[in-house]
Amino acid sequence: MLYWVAELLGFHGLSNLVRYQTFRAGSTLLTALVIGLIIGPRFISMLRVRQGKGQPIREDGPQTHLAKRGTPTMGGLMIIIALMLAAVVWMDLSSRYVWACIAVTAGFGLIGFLDDWDKVRKASHKGVSGRTRLLAEFVVAGIAAALIVKETHLYVPFFSNLYIPLGPFYYVFAAFVIVGAGNAVNLTDGLDGLAIMPVIIASGTFAIIAYLAGRADYAHYLGIPHVPGAGELAIFCAAVMGAGLAFLWFNAPPAAVFMGDTGSLALGGALGVIAVAAHHEIVLAIVGGLFVLEAASVIIQVFFFKRTGKRVFRMAPIHHHFEQLGWAESTVVIRFWIVSIVLALIGLATLKVR
Repeated sequence: MLYWVAELLGFHGLSNLVRYQTFRAGSTLLTALVIGLIIGPRFISMLRVRQGKGQPIREDGPQTHLAKRGTPTMGGLMIIIALMLAAVVWMDLSSRYVWACIAVTAGFGLIGFLDDWDKVRKASHKGVSGRTRLLAEFVVAGIAAALIVKETHLYVPFFSNLYIPLGPFYYVFAAFVIVGAGNAVNLTDGLDGLAIMPVIIASGTFAIIAYLAGRADYAHYLGIPHVPGAGELAIFCAAVMGAGLAFLWFNAPPAAVFMGDTGSLALGGALGVIAVAAHHEIVLAIVGGLFVLEAASVIIQVFFFKRTGKRVFRMAPIHHHFEQLGWAESTVVIRFWIVSIVLALIGLATLKVR
């Protein structure tokens, strides 16, 4: 919105700052952070009143989690509101990337909200059926892919200009990346602060990647695909970071609120659509390697249990496995944050190691 105003003013005087994506990214982060911190306390109080018993806690999970009964969920709404308001204020709303990000974040957030609401209403952790949820997610992801995909090449990191031409299949692949990212973050969200910090780290990483991909000079120098207009994605990433930091303020142990599927699906889907738009889908698997590990642990556990009746992990997702081994919740969270930072650095290294 402010970009349009500055454009009408001809980018004269102070309005010239709005021309620069780096300035708008920093401003967006601070705007989302302030909005999140302001609305947080009242929002949490409202959720606590309306939900009563809060998010249902699994009886078969770690016994230490039973103390979390009564903690409200759907805190993801706070994240979505903060990042959306900040993004609309600072982003160039004529960009199709902006609307793709908004569509996926809002669409996945709505799906997660309905799932959370069903859990709270029925006082059960089952929620909406998996098939219904996945179908809705693929519809939203498919629309976003159709909106942003112009080039159907899958670029391979560590090599300059090496890509796999997928043709029409790329749209299916893009939708799978977006849906997979959303559900991977959703599976990671099981401990106080565990999911939100890796999301912030991944968003910061992709803010850099998107900015560089949007600059022809930097993209050519680094040997990465140039995506005109991708720099606006850096601003959306900044919005995610700011809103995420505000949420972490309230989600730090002991959490005053959980993000729920509302937040985890929305944030994961946002990371997926950003990676697709910037043509760094494989790099997302590296940067978001923690999310991949969490999702893989569930798949492996279910696969082997159905066929052998035995468990590979003491409990899945894998963060619960380490809890069952005796690690304190805070230990698991901080060590997983460290893993996320290392993976982010590896992901950034792919930009130069080509």
